[in-house]
Amino acid sequence: MGYWLFKSEPNTWGWDDQVAKGAAGEEWDGVRNYQARNFMREMKVGDLGFFYHSMKEKSVVGIVEVIRQAHPDSTTDDARWECVDIKAVRPFEQKVSLDQIKADERLADMVLVKNSRLSVQPVTEDQWHIICTLGQTQP
Repeated sequence: MGYWLFKSEPNTWGWDDQVAKGAAGEEWDGVRNYQARNFMREMKVGDLGFFYHSMKEKSVVGIVEVIRQAHPDSTTDDARWECVDIKAVRPFEQKVSLDQIKADERLADMVLVKNSRLSVQPVTEDQWHIICTLGQTQP
């Protein structure tokens, strides 16, 4: 199983929007960064991800699941851009802030710490469990 992090501005697409899509989920569309797109190409159905609110909040707020592998992004006619579909699994009991993540030396190598601008990024299994523990949420 793979683990990922999906970043979104909550005023554009937030956790509540994702939850409202239910089991049908939603495309993680609009990504226009080659590295983020390539990460989505690596994802498999059943992989899990953190839903991260960027901008002011800067916190992991929930867990999502990949429900459809990479396919053409419906928001563009440009064949270079692909996306996956994700659905909400559960919210975090306690949000985990970027400051908390940066303060935890076990997470020093996390992509979020080293390249916080990347909108889709991998998470290691160890990082996954540490952040779930910090968020008091079942992995």
